[in-house]
Amino acid sequence: KALGLFANIRPVRVYDDLLDRSPLREEIVADTDFVVFRELTGGLYFGEKRRTEDGASDQCVYTVAEIERITRSAFTAARARRGKLTSVDKANVLETGKLWREVVTRIHAAEFPDVRLDHALVDSTAMQIIRQPRAYDVILTENMFGDILSDEASVLGGSIGLAPSASLGSSGPGLFEPVHGSAPDIAGKDLCNPIGAILSVALLLRYGLGLEDEAGAVEAAVENAIAKGARTADLGGDMGCWAMSETIADEVLRAATHSHHVQMHWG
Repeated sequence: KALGLFANIRPVRVYDDLLDRSPLREEIVADTDFVVFRELTGGLYFGEKRRTEDGASDQCVYTVAEIERITRSAFTAARARRGKLTSVDKANVLETGKLWREVVTRIHAAEFPDVRLDHALVDSTAMQIIRQPRAYDVILTENMFGDILSDEASVLGGSIGLAPSASLGSSGPGLFEPVHGSAPDIAGKDLCNPIGAILSVALLLRYGLGLEDEAGAVEAAVENAIAKGARTADLGGDMGCWAMSETIADEVLRAATHSHHVQMHWG
C-alpha cells in the first residue's frame, strides 16, 4: 500500500503439454487463458480490525476512486485481449458489492462500451472457473475475492508453481513475484519449481520496463522447455530448480540467437 500498488495482475494459462497434470479433464481446461485483476489495497485486508474477548471484526471499505482505478486498468487489458470482462462481486448482500457493480457499470458505459461486460457473483464464479474456465478473458474483482479466486485458478494448469503475478500502481516501481509465496521448508534443497518466478520476470519486462519482445521471449522459452519435457517434481518430473532454470535460460538464448528483434544480455 505504501508503494501505491493497487492492481494485482495474475495470469492463468494452461499449457497444452501439461493438460495431463490438471486435476480437471482435458476437454474442460484446454485453451484456458485468462487474467485476474485483483484490487490490492482496499477491502477487508486493509480495513480497521478489532478484537475483544467476545468477538472480532474486520471492516470492508471501498471508495469510488479505488474502484474506478482498478476498473480502468482491467478494461484496458480486456480491450487489448479478447474484449471481454467479467466483474465479480457480492452485490446481492454487501454494500461494497453494490457500489462496485455501480461503478464498473458506469465506467463501462462511459469509457469502454466496445468491451463486453458481464457481472457475476463470487460464489457462482468459483464454480464456473471449474466448470468452464476457458469462458473467461479478464476477471475484475476486489481484494479478498481476487485472492481466493486466483489461487483456485492457479491449480488449473497442474501446479501453483507455474503462476506469476504483477502488482502495479499508476506510476513508479512495481512488485513482481510468483503467486505461491515462500516455502522455507524446502529452502536450499533444489526442489522448487522456478517457472512462477521466471514468468514473473516476464511480467516485469512487460509492465515494469515496457520490453514486450523480451517478455515474449521469456514466456516462449518456458513454453518450449515444457514442450520438450522439462518437468520439476510438482509436474511429475525429476528436475531440480537449478536444472529447470538452466533449461529455460538455454531456450531464451537459442531464440535470441535466431531473432533480430530480441537482444538479451545474460550475466
